[in-house]
Amino acid sequence: MISNHAKTFKNIPLSVLDLAPITEGSNASQSFKNSVELAQHVEKWGFNRYWLAEHHNMEGIASSATSVVIGHIAGATNHMRVGAGGVMLPNHATLVIAEQFGTLDAMYPGRIDLGLGRAPGSDQATAYALRRTLNMSVEDFPMQVNELQDYFSDEPFSRVKAVPGLGAKVPIWLLGSSGFSAQLAAHKGLPFSFASHFAPAYLFQALKLYRDNFKPSEQLDKPYVMLGINVIAADTDEKAQFIATSQQQQFLKLRRGNPGKLQPPVDNLDELYSPAELAAVRETLDPKTTIVGSPETVRKGIESFIEETKADELIIGSQIFHQEDRLRSFEIVADMMA
Repeated sequence: MISNHAKTFKNIPLSVLDLAPITEGSNASQSFKNSVELAQHVEKWGFNRYWLAEHHNMEGIASSATSVVIGHIAGATNHMRVGAGGVMLPNHATLVIAEQFGTLDAMYPGRIDLGLGRAPGSDQATAYALRRTLNMSVEDFPMQVNELQDYFSDEPFSRVKAVPGLGAKVPIWLLGSSGFSAQLAAHKGLPFSFASHFAPAYLFQALKLYRDNFKPSEQLDKPYVMLGINVIAADTDEKAQFIATSQQQQFLKLRRGNPGKLQPPVDNLDELYSPAELAAVRETLDPKTTIVGSPETVRKGIESFIEETKADELIIGSQIFHQEDRLRSFEIVADMMA
């Protein structure tokens, strides 16, 4: 039944965003094993790329050393693109990122992506621990992007060379949850990925800014947008809604300033959180960008989102506690692409 409705999915690549969740009662080692297993399955099922995100000081997310995990996943797969969604560039010396991703590109030619974010993604104490200074700010982000492009060029202006990195053909993406990176990506002619999976309110404003102001570049001749969505699919709507309570708990714990590890699903969130907290999370996890349900429900949700946004690609996140449920969720989506 699913394949009869798959026309929408045949013309748009689907990709995976993995936060390398550490579940309650588990550890980072198991998280990485789960990520490898998921990556190997989604590669076989036809997903386009597999991205990991940089987070720090988060007990429930194992991908802090993002480039290391990218290499681990690329080494365990064969042809799927693997990359960062993203590296928070203000946290790092630009040369170090150029060397890291130049090294990855040399190891896995033609398979590495570099998505860049401008938010530090952490509190001030963590930012200081990463950089040893707070002098670098998000306002310096455009300059850092320029530096990174120079390090990757065949003939950089800088006296300092990134080795490996010099001449590396690593596609640079800009990531955003507001209009700033949309405008910068448009100005520089770069592909743009919007975090609609947690910032749905700004989605259409950012899309318009990017598409209306896009200038062709050597990397890209026309706008290319990849949009983030959450998908939690199961064999029935009821089971999917139950599984989704793990992600809802994660956002609620973030709101309380106590993120912790990914929690198992629960029967009734109303017993754990206040109505105001639940309302705030439901606003963040908008049903248009957080699609939860049976195969038919998910198919309709994704098709509607593609039609409304005219996205060029979707990147799917799924904060699911049990590994078998996570694999099944992506398998259901893969059936729609078949």
